[in-house]
Formats: sequence, C-alpha cells, structure tokens
Amino acid sequence: MAAPMTWRRLVYSVYSPAITGVFTRISDRIFRARDRRGGSSVLLLAPLLAEADPVPRHVSRPAGSAGAQGTDGLCGHFQWMAEHVPAFRVPGTHIHILTSPDQFYQTMKARIRTAKRRVVMASLYLGTGQLEQELVRKVDCMEEALRRSQENSDGPDLKVSILLDYTRGSRGQTNSRTMLLPLLQRFVSQMRVSLYHTPDLRGLLRLLVPQRFNETIGVQHIKVYLFDDSLIISGANLSDSYFTNRQDRYVLLDNCSEVADFFSDLVEAVGDVSLQLQPDNSVTMLEGMVHPYNGNRQDFSAAARKRIMEVVNTAHVRQQLLNGSEDSEGEGEEDTWVFPLVQMKPLGIQVDEQVTQRLLTDAGPDSTVFLTSGYFNLTRAYMRLVLGAGASYRILTASPEVNGFFGAKGIAGAIPAAYTHIARQFYNQVRRLGQQERVHLHEYHRSQWTFHAKGLWYYLQGQDRPCLTLIGSPNFGYRSVHRDLEAQIAIVTENEELQSHLQEEQEILYERSSEVSGSTFERPDRHVRLWVKLVTPLIKNFF
Repeated sequence: MAAPMTWRRLVYSVYSPAITGVFTRISDRIFRARDRRGGSSVLLLAPLLAEADPVPRHVSRPAGSAGAQGTDGLCGHFQWMAEHVPAFRVPGTHIHILTSPDQFYQTMKARIRTAKRRVVMASLYLGTGQLEQELVRKVDCMEEALRRSQENSDGPDLKVSILLDYTRGSRGQTNSRTMLLPLLQRFVSQMRVSLYHTPDLRGLLRLLVPQRFNETIGVQHIKVYLFDDSLIISGANLSDSYFTNRQDRYVLLDNCSEVADFFSDLVEAVGDVSLQLQPDNSVTMLEGMVHPYNGNRQDFSAAARKRIMEVVNTAHVRQQLLNGSEDSEGEGEEDTWVFPLVQMKPLGIQVDEQVTQRLLTDAGPDSTVFLTSGYFNLTRAYMRLVLGAGASYRILTASPEVNGFFGAKGIAGAIPAAYTHIARQFYNQVRRLGQQERVHLHEYHRSQWTFHAKGLWYYLQGQDRPCLTLIGSPNFGYRSVHRDLEAQIAIVTENEELQSHLQEEQEILYERSSEVSGSTFERPDRHVRLWVKLVTPLIKNFF
C-alpha cells in the first residue's frame, strides 16, 4: 500500500484545475468511443465539454404568444415562456423579497419550526458551525419539529427530505453527512438525505482528484428551501456565512401550493437518481437506478433526464390546462406568473439556458437589464448577446475583496485575480466595440462581507420599475450552463407593490457598488500576475 499512497500524494501535490482540463480533454477523446459501445471502463475519465460554446437551439416565438393564455399587458410580453415551461399564476402579494442573510436565516428557522407536513431542502452543502446546528439539531427547529410530529396520535406527519451534493457534502471528517446522521438515525422513517454525484466524475479522474478540487467537475447547485406550501428560492447555501455576512438574494413564495409541489417533486426526482445516505454513513442507490460513476454514463444520464423531465412535463401540461380553463380568467389578484427554469446539461436538460438567451436576445433598445453575479464569468453565448443586443446593461459583480475566494490558501487564492482578468477583458471589449454608453460594469464593496448575489431585473421600455426578475442558483457562467445542476425562477408581475420591492432590492445592491473605469484596472491592488493570466483560459470553465 505504501507505493500507491506515495504516488497519489505526488499527484495531489501537482494537481490543479488546469492540469485536469488538459487531462480530461485527452482522456475524453481516448475513451469516448468505448463508452458508446456500452460498459463503463474503470479507466473512463469524466468528459469535459468542449471549450467552444455554441448557442443551443433557440427558443422560438410561437405565433401570437405575446397574448397567450389570454394575458395582456406586461405579463403578456413574456408569456412565450408558458409555451416551454410550467407557468404558475399566483397573487403578487404572496411573494416577499428578503434582503439580508439574517432575515433569510430567521425566516427558515421560523418556517421549519411550524412545518406540519413537509420540509424539503436542496443546497450545495450544509455547514458544520453553530448556526447550522441550531437550524437542524436544536430545540424549536428541525429536530423539535420532527419530535413533535412523532407524538401525533395518528402517527408522524412531517417528512423531511434533504438534497445535497455528494462531493461537497462529504468533504473533511466533519461534514454535511456527519451533521445530519443523528437526525437520520433518530427519525429514520421521516428523514431522507440524498447526495447527488455528477456522472462526469468517474474512472481515473475520481481516483486521482483530491477533495475540494473534485467539486470543480460538477455539483448539485440548486438552492430551494420548502416548508409545507411555502418556499424560498435563493442562491444561498446552508452555511454560517450565508446567514451572517455573505450577501445573496432570497425570495419567499408564501402559500403558493402549486409552485411548492413542483419544487418538491423536482427535488424528489433528483433525489431518486442520487446516492441515499444511510444511518451508518454508507450510501446506496435506489433499486433499479443506474449508478452515477460505476454505471454507464449515458445510461445514467438518460435515466436521470427521464425521471426529472417527467416532473417538468407533467407540471407543464397541467398548468396549460389550468391556465386555459374558464376558471382561471378574471382572477384579479393573481397578477403574477412564476416560471421554473431548470438547467442540468450533464443530463441533457438546458431549459434555463434557452430561456435566458431568449430574454437577452429580445431585450430591446429602450429596455434596461440589471444583471448580477458573484462570479463574473459569462459564457461566450451570453457575452455575445450582451455585447450585441440593443438594451442597456448594468452588470454587478464582486470586487476582489468581497470575492468568496479572497485570502484563500493555495491556487484558490488566485481566483479573485482571475476574475479581475476576465472583467478587464470584458471591459476592454466593451470599449473596443464602442458600447461603453450602453454596457456598464459595477463592483460591489462592503467591508467584512462577501458577495454571492445572482440574477437579473428587467425594465421594459418606459417603465421605471422591473416587471421581471430571474432569481435562483445560476451564475450565468460556464459552470452553471455546462457542469452543475441549477434551478431558478422567472417572476413576471404586474403587481406594482411587488415591482417596487424588486426595484428596492436592486437599488440596495447597486448602492454599495462603484462603476468600473479604465483606471480601475491600473490600480496596484488590481495587478494580475502573468501566470494567472496564462492559466485563466485553462481553468475558467471550472469556476
């Protein structure tokens, strides 16, 4: 055993995402044909999607779709989405914008405490700090809610389902799994913990790549927190910084049962194709399901895609029938539409990508789009649309000091500089094309905080408030489109109060920013070392 261990340590010592990028591209060409013939080789390495970023099949505009479902006005402008994804009609008064990490945390605790039937939580991981323990293992929260449910004379009613990423949730000796084991052991009939494992991490790649770096291949990145018929859609994880000083976005859909049912079914479907955590900390697959890294990759992806799209397609058909019925007409308070957008390219699902591209394509010359991402790394297709569209863009990203990797050890510490390099290249391209009056880049600043917000706000021509927002887990970057499992919602509303709340949310974030200019990148603290510039093109598809 000594020789293999020494060899593995040597590999770990020289590992970097750049090396993995080259390694996986070579291995993909060598083994791709073998996997097509069936039978997954133990030497099969995770396929790396080509760096080329072709535009996917465009979402077409159906004839007359602007007034689909009998909806006119602002909502009708975006009603083409209902032709492609489920469309849920809800009262705008049931949608609440949360603005701070503490409000997000306290809302979750309160909702878990009062949940009667179901708690469904999907996140990248669950942290291991004091605040996380209070969320799941302290009196008056999840453990107490489960205990009270057990005392029900008719049997326990409350079911808890948690979906996390396998690699991130297994990192270290104390991790998400060890945090949840006591609950799983005590409430085995009421708890389900699913750990999604990307099918792209397999063979030698899975053997060689160390913890933390293996998360660059692909993760479960959906952030949904659901309590009975209410839910929070966010980009925030279940970790102490996201509860204290890491700025994100969060929207509470209160008493929206159909939307809650959809996301509950979606998380259940992803959970069905994931590894199931057992009370002894082992993991198993559901009977009959293809294993994500031991089984054939194409078979796994096909089975997973079928299971997940069953949820999307069933909800789509049902909502089309409901929205087209006479009973749905004239419900004045239901002035808002919610469209769930799912992106899981490793499984062949790319709905969010197609809808986002259509939104960016349709943005007219007198429209304004405020777009934010904690990690500014637009795909080539999104960048082409932003630079070639007619709308005005105000893009908000993290300044280096509020980047989540700022001050990190090792190669991760260079990631903020890599983002600075990417932002400078984008800014220079804007200037070369003469687009600086239309496309503006902003950086978020806040002492002792980090920035993780993502999404967009869409202002139509002549409107002083946004009528559409995208909010959820995607970052508009390569990872979000090609590697990870993502979900967000498009909220389209004619409710003026909700529009005002969205405007306020957008303005609060941008008030803490400064606009980037040419002098920004000339400052000494923005100097990017040569090796970072050289490596960035190789690793930018991993973060």
